[in-house]
Amino acid sequence: APGKMSMQKKGYYLIVLGMIFFSTVVSAQTKKKYPKSEWYLSWGYNTEWYTRSNVHINQPELGNDYTFNRIKGHDKKGWDNRLFRKAISIPQYNYRLGYLFNPQKGWGVEINFDHTKFIFEDGQDASLTGKRNGKAIDTTVRFSKDDGFYYYLNNGANFLLFNLVKRYELISTKDGNLKLDFLGKAGIGPVIPHVENSFFGGANTPHFQLGGWNVGLEATVKATFFKYAFLEYANKLDYARYSNLKIYKGTAKHAFGTYEMIMSIGVNLPVGKRTAL
Repeated sequence: APGKMSMQKKGYYLIVLGMIFFSTVVSAQTKKKYPKSEWYLSWGYNTEWYTRSNVHINQPELGNDYTFNRIKGHDKKGWDNRLFRKAISIPQYNYRLGYLFNPQKGWGVEINFDHTKFIFEDGQDASLTGKRNGKAIDTTVRFSKDDGFYYYLNNGANFLLFNLVKRYELISTKDGNLKLDFLGKAGIGPVIPHVENSFFGGANTPHFQLGGWNVGLEATVKATFFKYAFLEYANKLDYARYSNLKIYKGTAKHAFGTYEMIMSIGVNLPVGKRTAL
């Protein structure tokens, strides 16, 4: 029995060594060619799910300092209804402009922008605590446009990130005309919301502003066709923190988490002659 076990072990070792040798030979025979660097550009559309969130309202002139607690928000896709009959920038779109400074090792940087939309769910019962008209309150209000309440980041909650990118090559045909990669991304940047709201009938003047910051993580599967054109599917987690949002006679603070799914098309732009490495 011991001798039999020894022979089995030797067989396993030979198989493992053979696989290592085979993979080394194949790798040596099919050296990949990489450009010196590579740009890429993509455009696509997204959908989001948001965490419940608190919105703090500060209106000193009115004696108001209160918070809407655990508010529900939703997105507004726009691409799910007659996408090709409207301007491409009206739905929830996104773009990526990236630069791989080391294509062989897969390292790069990226400008990452998502035109997301955040809207308070109309008709929800909202918990309200704090101070209104100089008096303490702890109540529930019907957050409805008909009752003088709305809160839109509808022309964009607008997440802008400056990302570090790492590409992992998964599979590829010998001629490189079909390629599948995984990209991991992480970054930080500003939010540039379009702010439109009304509280107790006091409406602001809708406007864009630099409104805070966000951080994000993104996992992307990228299919490249004939070395240049590609299709991407991404999942993203983002945390955005808004402050000093201009409202009627005051400011608002707001923070929430986002889970996002993105589909994009794009083009790769290699720089320099491809060399085998």
